[in-house]
Amino acid sequence: MPMSSATRLGLAGGVCTLLGIGLARFAYTPLIPALVEAHWFSSHAAAYLGAINLLGYLIGAATAHRATLIVGVRAVLAACLLITVASLYACALDWGAIWYGFWRLTCGITGAMLVVVGVPAALSRVAVGTRAYTSALVFTGIGLGIMASGTVVPWLADFGVAVTWLALALVATVLAGWAWFAVLGNLAPLPRSTSHEHADARLPALALFLVIAAYGLDAAGFVPHTLFWVDFIARELGEGLNTGSGYWVIFGLGAMCGPIVAGVLASRLRFRPALALALAVKTVAVLLPVFSTHALALGLSSFFVGLLIPGVVTLTSGAVAALVTPERQQQLWGWATLSFALSQAIGAYGMSWGFEQLASYRPLFAIAAVALAVASISAGAAALRRV
Repeated sequence: MPMSSATRLGLAGGVCTLLGIGLARFAYTPLIPALVEAHWFSSHAAAYLGAINLLGYLIGAATAHRATLIVGVRAVLAACLLITVASLYACALDWGAIWYGFWRLTCGITGAMLVVVGVPAALSRVAVGTRAYTSALVFTGIGLGIMASGTVVPWLADFGVAVTWLALALVATVLAGWAWFAVLGNLAPLPRSTSHEHADARLPALALFLVIAAYGLDAAGFVPHTLFWVDFIARELGEGLNTGSGYWVIFGLGAMCGPIVAGVLASRLRFRPALALALAVKTVAVLLPVFSTHALALGLSSFFVGLLIPGVVTLTSGAVAALVTPERQQQLWGWATLSFALSQAIGAYGMSWGFEQLASYRPLFAIAAVALAVASISAGAAALRRV
């Protein structure tokens, strides 16, 4: 039985989030200890190479919408899929920090573009009644990438860093090829609204600002988990790479569940109240390792932060979509992603510097929790707005 259009679009959008975020970014996190132990980079250099990817994400988020206006959606998606896959092959080469930094920056740029352009490309072409289903498929790509990076990457790392990157690159090649040739290369054009509809479309500016601000603060709030979590457990706590990677698997299991849980919450509470609740829970989860490094605390922190990374993305995307017309969805989602990327880049560089000064990751979790607490308040204020 052939797949429905909504399923194919959802899976293609899932490939965009899987490659752009799940592999291009999160596969690097559990590899940091292996890169250090293989003497490719020092621990500080490895941390900064993780942060430079987030700078690329900022650049990509800022330029994605403009790029589609110049060359079109399909051309942007084709170029970004190709360059993201190429970056994975490039990271298999131990050619120094400048080489690595260039490709980590580049895949950050293309990863952001895949999210800003690929997600609306899928969701805006399905019926309203099937958007929740399609959205779950799209954002599950993030969790699948995290899950794969926590299970496959540590096993592959035993064969060497280069082998790990080449294996990920081969998988990405197959997925990108299917997404392009089966779906994205043949995207149907969106129906155009009349100018009268555009003139009458007024944006609820304050509610949008509060949602986008919350999303930006969320990005800073989970930086320690996405950049340093495995290294924190493996080296700072002295538990070793296998144990650290085990907690990353728990993180990935949570991420796999995130879009589904977010959908249930949104159906019961609506998007904005669900977003406020999710951010409050995430605050507690990020704060846990400050007070306890017991296995249970680390497990709960791993699972709930993992759960709420794609969960918050899903809820924010839904909240933005509910506040704007379909024609403005890519632009406003781009603004939200830009806010996210800016906060994430500042947080990543600031926390990488903080780790260099403090020689400990634990204070960074406390700083991140403060950002998430403010994000919860902002989302709660947005939920109280009547639109």
